[in-house]
Amino acid sequence: MPTKILTIGEILVEIVATTKGDGFLEAQPLTGPYPSGAPAIFIDQVGKLGAACAIISRVGDDDFGTLNLRRLVADGVDTNGIAIAPGESTGSAFVRYREDGSRRFVFNIAHSACGRLEKTQAAADLIHECSHLHLMGSALAAPGMRALALHALQHIKARGGSVSFDPNLRRELLGAPGLHEALQQTLTATDIFLPSGDELYLFTTAQNESDAIAELLARGIKEILLKRGEQGASHYSADGRLDAAPIAVREDDPTGAGDSFGGAYIALRLNGHDAASALRYANAAGARAVTRIGPMEGTSTLAELDALLIAHKNN
Repeated sequence: MPTKILTIGEILVEIVATTKGDGFLEAQPLTGPYPSGAPAIFIDQVGKLGAACAIISRVGDDDFGTLNLRRLVADGVDTNGIAIAPGESTGSAFVRYREDGSRRFVFNIAHSACGRLEKTQAAADLIHECSHLHLMGSALAAPGMRALALHALQHIKARGGSVSFDPNLRRELLGAPGLHEALQQTLTATDIFLPSGDELYLFTTAQNESDAIAELLARGIKEILLKRGEQGASHYSADGRLDAAPIAVREDDPTGAGDSFGGAYIALRLNGHDAASALRYANAAGARAVTRIGPMEGTSTLAELDALLIAHKNN
């Protein structure tokens, strides 16, 4: 029976400043709204690759919630676990890029509909039905999402299921009460770990990459996928190291690239691909994602990833 992949966390819209600078202390021209939320981008990519998948979340009965629901359904995601909250607002993120390519966010998550996520019967049914759980650090920042995510973690692991974990920590979320403990609890149950850059060192005392990898593998993690941005990616396990070389593309919007990478890897790895093949496609998914403006606009089908890989090989 195919593995059904579940994620839990925020669904929101992203609104992007079309100017570059530091923050929103004065009026800016904007584009959007785009469907977004790290778990939503991840699961949309899983669905686009044809894997059975679902998300548990909560949106308002507004246009922002509707556009997210329509996108996820169109891309093959089971949305039965998304509660629609009358009178509440769907989450949002305003983002503005600095000249150096870094980003400044203004989030409304904790006080939006998804910030008050509760266990419903539909959510309980999905937790029982799914055998793999993917969690992100952003989903552990708000108490309602965190409580349900940790409940699902314990339930799925107790039934012999597996867990993947992407820290995905924004500076704006780091001070959330209870976040550190939830991150540690999640890592303890993690089978596949997907940090970006320096997130590799969040849970170790190591001072270099090789020592950090060794320490994490010794804790029971089976696979580590280190996302290196424009430098490609690496896979580590007890069998050694695999590398995916960077794919040269024009970068229009890097938001969502790591989520697309993770979605592609998990979808393919849990459905018959070996680590090398899943890594190659995930690397392509991350590269293709940055070529579209809007965090969910760059999720890819297998045919689109094959086309990118063929073009890259021929260049």
